Amino acid sequence: MGALDGKVAMVTGSSRGIGEGIARRLGLEGAKVIVTARTVEVRDERLPGTVNTVAEAIRAAGGEATAISANLQKKESREELVAAALEAYGQVDILVNNAAILVPGGTIEFDERYYDRMFEILVKAPFHLCQMLLPGMIERDGGSILNISSGAAIHPKPGVSHADGAVYGMTKAAIERFTTGLAAEMFDHHIAVNALSPSKVVATPGQMFGRQYTQEMLDNSEPVTEIAEAAFQLIDGDPKTVTGGIRYTAEVLEDFGATPTDIGMPVPPPN
Repeated sequence: MGALDGKVAMVTGSSRGIGEGIARRLGLEGAKVIVTARTVEVRDERLPGTVNTVAEAIRAAGGEATAISANLQKKESREELVAAALEAYGQVDILVNNAAILVPGGTIEFDERYYDRMFEILVKAPFHLCQMLLPGMIERDGGSILNISSGAAIHPKPGVSHADGAVYGMTKAAIERFTTGLAAEMFDHHIAVNALSPSKVVATPGQMFGRQYTQEMLDNSEPVTEIAEAAFQLIDGDPKTVTGGIRYTAEVLEDFGATPTDIGMPVPPPN
């Protein structure tokens, strides 16, 4: 018997990396997992994993999962995703907004196309999915929303350079403010809403594809199992007390006295 038996969880951006880890962890606790992302075919060996391979891994571990391809940049695709999820399982009790895109760059030269794309995926898509799924959670008097954020949301100090740029930080700051506002709105409906960020860099395939990591950086990184465990603890928490949080992996694991569970996920090799 798992803590999430009978629950249905949708995890966006779960074809690899943090999303895959969270999807696997929730599957181990008995949740029926909707694995969703754009990737249905591996086109670069440095970016392994598809919605189908992750769903297969969850099933191989004894869980239940359905793969649904979706492009969260498009409103119609988001609507089709929710419709397919409801057709498959009849409800969604847990929503993990993890899908992300990061285009680094300074403000002056930042391309409007990338600005719009980042806000569509990182801010508008989580908002839209919540709008579509929350009525069902309210009707069932319970649920959980988890927004994956980043330390980029923390206001930088003048003179301190941030490689990711101001736009990415804006999107993450926006999703954190949305988290606390929505938590207040949903409190009486027993729906928990939290934001979770890694305490350290997570060396996922996507991260390592775009950046050159030294061995020293990898030695100081955070394994996917840690943020996956922290995500589960927040999702499984009491919605009256574990809600409205802007949390980080290390302090969540410490607060709950939790240790990472082996989710059977391979560690990506250095780039």
